[in-house]
Amino acid sequence: MQHQPVKDKDRAHPVPDAWRAHLREIVKALAERDYGLSRGIPCVAPASTATADQIRAYVMDFGEELVDVPDETWNSSLSQWMGTHWDVLVDLWTVESGKSDLVLNVRVFEAEKDFRFEIDSVHVP
Repeated sequence: MQHQPVKDKDRAHPVPDAWRAHLREIVKALAERDYGLSRGIPCVAPASTATADQIRAYVMDFGEELVDVPDETWNSSLSQWMGTHWDVLVDLWTVESGKSDLVLNVRVFEAEKDFRFEIDSVHVP
């Protein structure tokens, strides 16, 4: 089943299939400790210094090593339309725990021919 972006302010929906590769690249960068996304990922804005510092501190305090997300992360990760963008929560995985309590929060905006991704935070909801 293909998941498409849904503009529904009342409830969350599965993460659209078209966004998953971008989100995987963001998580890969974080797992490699590139918290500012300095490697340059198409359609993804580099994180601000404050955001990169927040993510670095939160991951360090959590005390587990991030890894790439497996396909099953999409079973529990969600997106919700907020009126101007989608808030996306991606469940993060670690070496020590598998699926962890951490989530990646990304804002996704409509762009001319695609979507634009901005990392907001990594945190425990």
